[in-house]
Amino acid sequence: MKIGFLQTRPVFGETGKNVEGAIKGLSRLEADLMVLPELFNSGYQFRDKAEARGLAEEIGEDIDRGPTVKRLIEAAGDLNMFIAAGLPERDGKKIYNSAVLVGPNGVSGHYRKAHLFAGEKKIFNKGDMPFTVQKIGKVRVGLMICFDWLFPEVTRTLALKGADIILHPSNLVLPNCPDSMPVRSLENRVFAVTANRVGTEERIAGESLTFIGKSQITGPTGRILHRAPRGRAASCVLEIDPRAARDKHITPANHVLKDRRTDLYEN
Repeated sequence: MKIGFLQTRPVFGETGKNVEGAIKGLSRLEADLMVLPELFNSGYQFRDKAEARGLAEEIGEDIDRGPTVKRLIEAAGDLNMFIAAGLPERDGKKIYNSAVLVGPNGVSGHYRKAHLFAGEKKIFNKGDMPFTVQKIGKVRVGLMICFDWLFPEVTRTLALKGADIILHPSNLVLPNCPDSMPVRSLENRVFAVTANRVGTEERIAGESLTFIGKSQITGPTGRILHRAPRGRAASCVLEIDPRAARDKHITPANHVLKDRRTDLYEN
């Protein structure tokens, strides 16, 4: 299976241009599954909820879906690939930092960010969806978003539910995630694709945000299979064998899931 990421430089508020730019980048690649950044279509630094609501879109049923998801589904059909992407979602009066997994036949997965970071708490509602695993043919994938990386329960839950590959749209500004995701892959014996963005936004006085890039693909042994540069747009496609994520043994006597001592753990 060929999997990869597109590391982009979106312009805040220019949703149409950001979406078409990402699709143009995807069209140059041959892949089965690609991951785009968190909020790839809108940009990140909203000044207030009203601004986020103005750029958010419906994800739900076909008739109500916004233009970004519809365009991604169209591109998935044209390119014969699955695409995971982050975008602001509007659902009634609520706004979520969300991600979708789309394929040629429509939406395959949908997730709302559980762990909001810093100023996101003033803009978005907390995610209210369980962590779930979707099937792409014989391969099982799970969605998480950016700051979810800090909480090992997320990747562990997805691994327990059978995920072979973790899809991780991100807008990273802290330096820690690129060093942490190899550990998440190792402790769960899964592949992970983190798609970050680059560029700087300072739409709120005194709150400049510089996105660190360093998108990466990590493997079940904790190895970094590829890492993008820090300051520029980039892409990567790698061929993997997802079955490698189904061997949960660290040694013949140690299984990362079956050896857990849940009788001793506290909530």
